[in-house]
Amino acid sequence: QVQLSESGGGSVQDGGSLRLSCTPSVYTYGTYCMAWFRQALGKEREGVTLLTRNDSTEYEDSVKSRFIISRDSVANILYLQMYSLKPEDTATYYCAAGFVPKCTLRNGPSPFDHWGQGTQVTVSS
Repeated sequence: QVQLSESGGGSVQDGGSLRLSCTPSVYTYGTYCMAWFRQALGKEREGVTLLTRNDSTEYEDSVKSRFIISRDSVANILYLQMYSLKPEDTATYYCAAGFVPKCTLRNGPSPFDHWGQGTQVTVSS
């Protein structure tokens, strides 16, 4: 069982920046598809970005050019750097890991079987 621990959420003004971190309990580089999802109040969980086993990335359209996913493969930490935050980015952000044959956001959250507890990001206008 992979345990994921997120940190770095908080409250920022419109246009601000935050960096989220996710620390898995096992080494994930080269094995797991790693992703960030978010869920706003009253809405479904949606994929934000992911990092494949060979470090390819995929981004949801609304966050392209504003969010960057990366990892420290030595420290085994997954990051989500968020710039130019908007009120519509307000949500609980979840780190997810999946041992899946195809690493993509297009299949939604169900292929990912390991989830963190979530960290709240609030962007005020």
